[in-house]
Amino acid sequence: MFTDPIADYLTRIRNASAAGHMVVDIPASKLKKEITKILYDQGFILSYKFEETDNHQGNIKIALKYNKMTKEPVIKKIQRISTPGLRKYASAESYPRILNGLGISIVSTSKGVMTGKQASLQHVGGELLCYVY
Repeated sequence: MFTDPIADYLTRIRNASAAGHMVVDIPASKLKKEITKILYDQGFILSYKFEETDNHQGNIKIALKYNKMTKEPVIKKIQRISTPGLRKYASAESYPRILNGLGISIVSTSKGVMTGKQASLQHVGGELLCYVY
């Protein structure tokens, strides 16, 4: 049993992109599906597919994105911020800028999972899940 499934999700993506894999397979949850949609919308992954399994948990297949010229992964760093042992929260006015605006922060708010920029536009605070750049 994982104590932090989000950290496991991020680590699987990090390890697969470091190893040069094209597809990574991750056990699904509602929060992981929302984070995957944000990564796709922001252009960090090529595509994704939600699959049902026999145990009703499901899987997420993520096709990772690489630079065509240099073959380097698009995701340079994906870092967990709030952990089960130490939760990190931010108000609507205090979301950090990631890599001077080139990266994103993914936030869990009362209005759903969204990027830090979207959350500040909607004036909602939330838990900082991770930084991606």
